[in-house]
Amino acid sequence: MSKQKGPIAIYHEHQEWFRPLFKEFEARGTPYLRIDARSHQFDPASRDQDFALLYNRMSPAAYTRGNAQGIFYTLYYLAYLEQLGKRVVNGRQAFTTETSKALQLSLLESLGLPYPRARVINHPSQAAIAARGLRFPVIVKPNLGGSGTGVSRHDTAEDLLRASAAGSLQLGIDNTALVQEFIPARGGHISRVEVLGGRYLYAIRVFFAGDDYNLCPGDICQTTGGETLERAICAADAHRTGMKVEAFQPPAEVIAAVERIMHVAGIEVGGVEYIVDDRDGRLLYYDINALSNFVADGPRVVGFDPYARLADFLENEAAQNLGKEAAA
Repeated sequence: MSKQKGPIAIYHEHQEWFRPLFKEFEARGTPYLRIDARSHQFDPASRDQDFALLYNRMSPAAYTRGNAQGIFYTLYYLAYLEQLGKRVVNGRQAFTTETSKALQLSLLESLGLPYPRARVINHPSQAAIAARGLRFPVIVKPNLGGSGTGVSRHDTAEDLLRASAAGSLQLGIDNTALVQEFIPARGGHISRVEVLGGRYLYAIRVFFAGDDYNLCPGDICQTTGGETLERAICAADAHRTGMKVEAFQPPAEVIAAVERIMHVAGIEVGGVEYIVDDRDGRLLYYDINALSNFVADGPRVVGFDPYARLADFLENEAAQNLGKEAAA
């Protein structure tokens, strides 16, 4: 494997999620540069960006940690880098898809892939009208969300109308939301398929208890056998929520669909989540993620360390990009 010259820049907002990747780089002696998206600036006239490539790890849920200023700014920064011709992993197109569940549904529709029926609204007064023709229960889900923040369930049209009138519906920081059918999960789990370099990496089933919308696999801290997983970060309430995880091999047609989704979305590293509707057995894709923390304790759960694979990918991409720049 060829080594790159010049650091790999990691653009990120959360200061704890990326320790496994930094640890892997340090063990290899790979130069890397941390760029803090919480407080940042750039000069549109400057062409001096001294890194081999930039890996965008910005989180759309940054606003839940008081860092909303980094979200839309990131789109402008990525556009600037791409105009310079810099290699960006999970660039502007990927992050645009990441930050809009409405765009994700339009993407799935364009590919002819199934997803939970939904309508898009920009004002709470439209929620009850948008729900007409949908099966209840429905959920109101902020367009730009993260870890279930702001999602509410409504069992009847009357309940939804009351919530709208009371001003309790949350549309999120872009004042856009989905009114979407709530899907009861067959087997009590959702499935997440991860890709690296746009190709299938592994898949996991995430089991949960109750109507829990926080299905971030990076926060799962138990196997289905009840073993505690070791991780630099682990959600304090994982045992309370009853969420567990196991590896599995998805059908070939699912892998092909996920790779198509990621190709069209421009996502090189990320995951797609799907659910099987317990009412009729339909498989429905419902979330496209350009931000992946990988499963906790990967070697034990999926049989290898995803961060080692990620480091390999970034090093190779950086070396290839520098070779292209040198030849230009």
